[in-house]
Amino acid sequence: MPLTAAPRLSPGRVALARRTAGLRANTVVAAAGIPLHFVVLLVLAEPWLMFVPVTLLEIQAALFVPVLVVLLMSNALTRAQRQRFRVRLGVRIPALPAERRRSPRAVAAWLRSSATWRQVGYHVVAGPCAAAGAVLALLCWAVGAGLCTVLLWIWLVPPEDRIKGGTMVQMALFSVVGAALLLLAVWLTGAVVRLDTWAALRLLGPSRAERLQLRVEDLTEKRAGVVDAADAERRRIERDLHDGAQQRLVSLALNLGLARATLTDLPEEAPQVIDEAHREAKEAIAELRTLVRGLHPAVLEDRGLDAALSGIAARSPVPVRLTVVLPERPSPTVEAVAYFVVSEALANVARHAKGATEAEVRVHRRDDVLRVVVVDDGPGGADFGRGTGLSGLAKRAGSVDGTFSVDSPVGGPTTVTVELPCAP
Repeated sequence: MPLTAAPRLSPGRVALARRTAGLRANTVVAAAGIPLHFVVLLVLAEPWLMFVPVTLLEIQAALFVPVLVVLLMSNALTRAQRQRFRVRLGVRIPALPAERRRSPRAVAAWLRSSATWRQVGYHVVAGPCAAAGAVLALLCWAVGAGLCTVLLWIWLVPPEDRIKGGTMVQMALFSVVGAALLLLAVWLTGAVVRLDTWAALRLLGPSRAERLQLRVEDLTEKRAGVVDAADAERRRIERDLHDGAQQRLVSLALNLGLARATLTDLPEEAPQVIDEAHREAKEAIAELRTLVRGLHPAVLEDRGLDAALSGIAARSPVPVRLTVVLPERPSPTVEAVAYFVVSEALANVARHAKGATEAEVRVHRRDDVLRVVVVDDGPGGADFGRGTGLSGLAKRAGSVDGTFSVDSPVGGPTTVTVELPCAP
């Protein structure tokens, strides 16, 4: 049986359907907000319903105590309003970070927060105004619908109960007035929802500065995740090279060395070829080890920063004095950044600090900051724009929100200082 395509609606009918759906959503949103706003109005009016304030103290209590109650209810009311806009209208109002109000200092900070008083302002001022507009819009809907259909239901009323002297002209006039009220209800409902949404976005959600702060925090977390993922990927590559390609090259070098030592009855050219292959295999192993060490040294993961930096200092062509004071190990990412900063700084000393006789590396952690200082007695004059690798060091430090500085006057000494924040 052939499939038949569904009939396509005309643009006019599509637009009408959208307008109808939007009007229905606006009406539901406006009606759903009335009970929430009514709770606040009841709290504000409760003292005046219980007694008539006369003295100044009673008037102050009647004014400020309900506001205090609304302040205590603000978080729950705000969550309910956000859910109303999200479920009924599809508008998401960003929530502020949750604040724990367990200590007196936290309570004081919560009371001083502008977001807290913006929420109270919405519930006390903007919300009741929106509720009044919503009630007026619903009344326009009800009265307009009743008057507009008067010609239909008036015949259901017994003749003696009908309006005396009512004529068809009057009935038609009632219908016209009802239609006008329905048009007013359409406009009023949309206006109330628009104003209520505008106020909720600005009073219940974060301000522009707070949105920027949340965005910065989100980007910071994502960047930290990217840095950790890159560090984990380097470790994986290091393990694969160390356990795979490097072991195969070592086995190849051993076999070639064994063949050179045991196979003595080969043609004259064969031992030379084996010897050349053996030498190239050992050079490849050395290059691969250097590459693996540059990716992520295994000693850094196994024994920590002190042992890894000791290996760098031992391999440096310039004598290095190393001091490492770490009460506790920093995070693996910070350890890797500190290791590579020292490695590249000492490599720069060997390549560019001609005449340097010694270097010093000091690493210590104070509070939540890991401080790395590399000093050499070379001629100085280090500059970011001279290809000395200092810009790469600065980028490595910046990847974890660290700071980088260089003090290198002409004539020396050169001091490279890096401070890396550590997670508490």
